[in-house]
Amino acid sequence: MNSLPNFSVSMSVYKNDNPDHFYKAIQSVVNQTIVPNEIIVVVDGPIPNNTEQILSQFATENDFVRVVKLEKNMGHGYARNIGLQKSSYEYVALMDSDDICLENRFELQLNFFEQNKDISILGGTIEEFSKETDINLSKRKLPETDAELKKYMKYRCPFNQMSVMFKKADVIKAGGYIDWFCNEDYYLWIRMALKNYKFHNLQQTLLKVRTNENFYKRRGGFKYFKSEAKIQKLMFSKDIISLPVFLYNVSIRFIVQVLLTERLRKYFFKTFTRSN
Repeated sequence: MNSLPNFSVSMSVYKNDNPDHFYKAIQSVVNQTIVPNEIIVVVDGPIPNNTEQILSQFATENDFVRVVKLEKNMGHGYARNIGLQKSSYEYVALMDSDDICLENRFELQLNFFEQNKDISILGGTIEEFSKETDINLSKRKLPETDAELKKYMKYRCPFNQMSVMFKKADVIKAGGYIDWFCNEDYYLWIRMALKNYKFHNLQQTLLKVRTNENFYKRRGGFKYFKSEAKIQKLMFSKDIISLPVFLYNVSIRFIVQVLLTERLRKYFFKTFTRSN
């Protein structure tokens, strides 16, 4: 096997993250078949003592774990951008604080990048499981090729964001992470598409992702709908989508995110956006 490129992992943690889930998440990053050259952990404001102790333990035992502390909670997009800026290497992998990487995640992604130098963003399939019971619930597999993903992006976010590895320089050229309520990642992918950077999704499962009933609650309400509608307006203004597609997308989102009850919204997501 040829020597694979150096890479960083960027993740953040904040006060409401479950300490046990955080421990398992960072442990899954450390125990990879290809170990990261560095792990940047952005502490987004004050965190509980038990979470602090877990982080301190990992940083002491692994000299490639770098901790960046923010004085107050600044939000997901801001923390993502700090992690990006502090990363030292050409490739950066994203990681959430309560998910679990399969042990060959980074090996699969780095090998693909080595064989496909034109790709800027690489995601993969995720398996969702219950936070409460650890029972597997569903799988989320997205389109594979650049052409398929650019088409899919007109309707929905083209990546499982926690599975993504990207070229740092390309993300910075697109402006990096910019705050956008619940849609910082989607906004970044749109800006990268406008610069003609190439996308790809591996069809293999890369992570196990925790979910619970709050997932469906968070994806509802007028504030969430307003954020999604603004994304659609942006794509229309940039000629990514036509007027009929814009009207269709906004209408569907208004129905699902505003009009449907949480129970019906859950049924919609499980039926139309997930597989078993």
